[in-house]
Amino acid sequence: MTTLYGIPNCDTVKKARAWLAEHGVQHTFHDFKKQGVPEADLDRWLASAGWEKLVNRKGTTWRGLDDATRNAVVDNASANALLMAHASVIKRPVVVWADGAITVGFDAADWQHRA
Repeated sequence: MTTLYGIPNCDTVKKARAWLAEHGVQHTFHDFKKQGVPEADLDRWLASAGWEKLVNRKGTTWRGLDDATRNAVVDNASANALLMAHASVIKRPVVVWADGAITVGFDAADWQHRA
């Protein structure tokens, strides 16, 4: 089963969920706000995608962090600590596909071969 992780009011997550439904991809939704960030999964995402891709440096939460906190994110371990404390800094959506592949963000062209 495919699992989409994100925040329900995020526009990109809404687009991703709509795409999955339109293409008949059965999936479950994991809401970071209600269910938190699963730490074991976060470790896997960091290992697969890398902290540079997983940390959303364009969002308001990131911009609201102090310089010392932002500058301290330099590797997977430091990113893990930040992302566990601030789920909104995770680039969304994170999708764990039925085959175990992990993608970060929504790109309809990239997802086309998964439908």
